[in-house]
Amino acid sequence: MQRVPDLADCTVTVIGLGLMGGSLAAALSTRRLCRRVLGVARRRITWETARDLRFIDEGTTELAEGAAEADIVVLATPVAEILAALGQLGSWLKPGCLVMDVGSTKRAVCAAMQGLPEAVQPLGGHPMCGKERSGLAVAEATLYQDRVFVLCPLARTSPQALELACSLVTGIGAHPLILDAERH
Repeated sequence: MQRVPDLADCTVTVIGLGLMGGSLAAALSTRRLCRRVLGVARRRITWETARDLRFIDEGTTELAEGAAEADIVVLATPVAEILAALGQLGSWLKPGCLVMDVGSTKRAVCAAMQGLPEAVQPLGGHPMCGKERSGLAVAEATLYQDRVFVLCPLARTSPQALELACSLVTGIGAHPLILDAERH
């Protein structure tokens, strides 16, 4: 089995730089939890703004480019977009890559994660936080602080990948709660 790296050695790619993704990137960057934070956004101005705010180190509008270098990919878009991205990501991910999401529903997302290549580590996620407003403009590094972050491992998710995800979750100040997708 592919070795799962320590969070401090990881490149984390956050796909979607709105409230949830922007806040996650900000928490990772300000706390210096990983080697590098990459951002993927639909519009160049969004990732440039995130870079200027020092939430990310680099950005792109190309899903393939953002995913190719990642040790961890976090899908932080609406659920329909998460499902679409999961259908495309597989061939771009390196072996051992942890793929997580922050979507509000888990059954469909975890089912779609089953289609990822066997060498990839899938893990559903749902942080219990948010705001009434959305977008990068209201993102903040403390959004996840003291919040529950549900993690839904699949049968194939390795204990090491789950441990890496727990490191990320606790690193951003949240409390991991392990549930299966059905119970969520």
